[in-house]
Amino acid sequence: MDHKVALITGGTRGIGRAIADKFAANGYDLILNYARKATNAEAAKQAIEEKYHVAVTTVKANVGEPEQISRLFQTVDETYGRLDVLVNNAASGVQRPLMEIQQKHWDWTMDINARAYLFAAQEAARRMEKNGGGHIVALSSLGAVRALPNYVVVGVSKAAVEAITRYLAVALAPMHVTVNTVSGGAVDTDALKHFPNREELLEQAARHNPAGRIVRPEDIAEAVYFLCTPAAFMIRGQTITVDGGLSLLAE
Repeated sequence: MDHKVALITGGTRGIGRAIADKFAANGYDLILNYARKATNAEAAKQAIEEKYHVAVTTVKANVGEPEQISRLFQTVDETYGRLDVLVNNAASGVQRPLMEIQQKHWDWTMDINARAYLFAAQEAARRMEKNGGGHIVALSSLGAVRALPNYVVVGVSKAAVEAITRYLAVALAPMHVTVNTVSGGAVDTDALKHFPNREELLEQAARHNPAGRIVRPEDIAEAVYFLCTPAAFMIRGQTITVDGGLSLLAE
């Protein structure tokens, strides 16, 4: 098989879709995971295949369930027989004030955002090693290092993602697998619609950003793709912030 293969969790919409487009534009065949809305997933598949002339397979799976992660990677094996890139983009979580957080909120968020990343990376690394190596990139957010309103559980899960990246980068280096994280600023996607203070976040990001605008999904995709190129070979275990410089400003 001539084409490399990228698996993107949550890859049929928002930032995941922008990442899928970037890899497809560079000749990758794709496995795009989604959790619901099969109609939207099929539309994304058809649009990418028609535009970039690559193969796209969509797989419905809740990555918060370990057995569904296993099934996702079985599809990789059966469809392409190789894997070169894993982008851990799928995320979920409960946005509530700290004193309203319940155990079920914690478990749900941590399982999808952190636990799934670790076990998907294990599955990916086993396959990448057979090809001589590969790349893993996870998505984080500024809430991993800043206390944002109503973001405690998601923020903690993203801090875990960044820590997992550091451990993976060291452990998987002998397998010739590079591992990094991209942390984005406020991006206006469907996911942000669930934030009770969405309009405030977007307004502040646009007004104060040194870059003069908010972050676009394509900005995140560019960084993710770069980390999967030979030019980024010596970047390991890092969290690359893509926010236009917004986080550099004093409050």
